[in-house]
Amino acid sequence: MTDDRARKPAKANKRGAARLAAVQALYQMDVAGSDLDTTLGEFESHRLGKDLEGDTLIGADVRFFRELVTGVVTIQARVDREIDETLERTWPLKRIDLTLRALLRAGVYEMIERRDVPPRVVITEYVDIARAFFEDGEEPGIANAILDNLARRMRQTELSGSREG
Repeated sequence: MTDDRARKPAKANKRGAARLAAVQALYQMDVAGSDLDTTLGEFESHRLGKDLEGDTLIGADVRFFRELVTGVVTIQARVDREIDETLERTWPLKRIDLTLRALLRAGVYEMIERRDVPPRVVITEYVDIARAFFEDGEEPGIANAILDNLARRMRQTELSGSREG
């Protein structure tokens, strides 16, 4: 049974891989100015579940990857506004590291549009991605604080676990 799990990643692992790839794709679009279709095509053809420097990457949930990247692009003005409202006025989104910005955009998109994913899962997943990119930096803490703040604003009832009545 263990061998089957090693060969066939769990749905959660595939979603985690899709989230990581989405952050990378959003970063690439920001840096290179590449369009949505080109970026999606490149990732699906050359990156998702492929060998990278000798390591085979976990196969990503391609549909979820597409939804994340396309969704962020589609409602980016709203996503950016939500992030900006959470940041200190002296530190707007445009001053945030590009990788962290891509990560926050994907996380906030999920908070807004993916009500089937619990907010704590969204926070944990993106903080883990931040740890992968920023091993020794303060960025994972920043990602946690911003996503937690947004979750408390946008999905408070889900965070409390139960309603008092």
